[in-house]
Amino acid sequence: MAVHFLLLLFAMAVVAADEEPFIGVNIGTGLSDMPHPTQVVALLKAQQIRHVRLYDADQAMLIALAKSGIQVVVSVPNEELLAIGQSNSTAANWVSLNVVAHYPATNITAICVGSEVLTTLPNAAKVLVNALKYIHSALVASNLDHQIKVSTPLSSSIILDSFPPSQAFFNRSLNPVLVPMLDFLQSSGSYLMLNIYPYYDYMQSNGVIPLDYALFKPLPPNKEAIDSNTLLHYTNVFDAVVDAAYFAMSFLNYTNVPVVVTETGWPSKGDSNEPDATADNANAYNSNLIKHVLNMTGTPKHPGIAVSTYIYELYNEDTKPGPLSEKNWGLFDANGAPVYILHLTGSGAVLANDTTNQTYCIAKDGADPKMLQAGIDWACGPGKVDCSPLLQGESCYEPDNVIAHANYAFDTYYHQMGKSTESCDFNEMATISTSDPSHGSCKFPGSLGKNGTFSNVTATSMNSTNSNSSACNIHRCGLRIRSLLIGIGLLIWGIVLL
Repeated sequence: MAVHFLLLLFAMAVVAADEEPFIGVNIGTGLSDMPHPTQVVALLKAQQIRHVRLYDADQAMLIALAKSGIQVVVSVPNEELLAIGQSNSTAANWVSLNVVAHYPATNITAICVGSEVLTTLPNAAKVLVNALKYIHSALVASNLDHQIKVSTPLSSSIILDSFPPSQAFFNRSLNPVLVPMLDFLQSSGSYLMLNIYPYYDYMQSNGVIPLDYALFKPLPPNKEAIDSNTLLHYTNVFDAVVDAAYFAMSFLNYTNVPVVVTETGWPSKGDSNEPDATADNANAYNSNLIKHVLNMTGTPKHPGIAVSTYIYELYNEDTKPGPLSEKNWGLFDANGAPVYILHLTGSGAVLANDTTNQTYCIAKDGADPKMLQAGIDWACGPGKVDCSPLLQGESCYEPDNVIAHANYAFDTYYHQMGKSTESCDFNEMATISTSDPSHGSCKFPGSLGKNGTFSNVTATSMNSTNSNSSACNIHRCGLRIRSLLIGIGLLIWGIVLL
């Protein structure tokens, strides 16, 4: 039975507290082997991804998305902004070619006019509001202004003094653009598009921002950051930045413009000076982000109000310049293989793209051999895994090393427990994978046989008689308890940033 990655579920709705939020994905094209648009749409459908943002208005992509049911945000590229911002007719032609010609077969829901223009293209800032208005006027002329919103993604770096959020304000030098922009967003019923990257906030904080706080990981109450003005508690960077945007808008007397996060994510690989750009951290950030958005928690300032969000990004873009991390923000490789597996509480192992339900629990790269051995001892003892295939001369004895044996013991326990996320932990020494670790005659429980059926899992207890059996019992409790959260006090951190 196929298990889909239920990533993007709901219709676009961001304003009212009782409306459902959604998670979308950005689709960049900086790949040396970019999949054909029909392949891209096939992947989106297979994963039930219902919301996408394009960085342009590629005609082939818009045609491929027609009648797919996917809600699409198209973009005016920055290089076209000056022309559109200086000519109403140029804007009208752009809308005619890239929107009217495809709508409603392609369900276009919003237009991004440029991207981070105020921080990356300051010479175009003076025409940005005109460009927004001209594009909107073209939609009005086509009677599409109620169906399609117009806005422009902003970098969160334009928010100054962002913690505590209640003291945040926009860079005042940008007010000549921001004030008429917010007027437009408010009058047109649109929303503030914001790009939020806790990865960079964490990297640039020189240790002030704890990693767990950036990754949405649970924090004890005494480690939460507290806004001394509002006494609101913050448990993650994302919420703090969203609320900082709300407070910055209210500082300019705009209190009814909702926020949509157009970009956020975490890189899965980085250079040697980017030690926290790892698959585990990317998994943690995006998994926790999805749960946080879809459970309608909202933010401390606006609890229960949806903050719909687009993950950056669908594919790793191997041709992007810059550090290694720039090429590794994707959920998928160009061939559609998952970079890592996402986990959603209550859904077992929710996958990045494995729709065949073939998942395995294996030892993490770099795991401590002593901890792996303790995990094997526990799985083969109290965990009641039949580890007889690991005995000398049996099918899974070779290679005779702790990693290979841990892979078998961990995966067998994982399948015995119905493949719940919690059963693939082993004191954080294990991880879920879509790569079948079977080798030779050693077939793992999740491996598909020739007839396409899953191998049976034997839950027979094996009583160990070696000297490690007592150690197995000693380690039992420790293997079920996750590592302690880092001990940096966020109260102190909050005070430092005041």
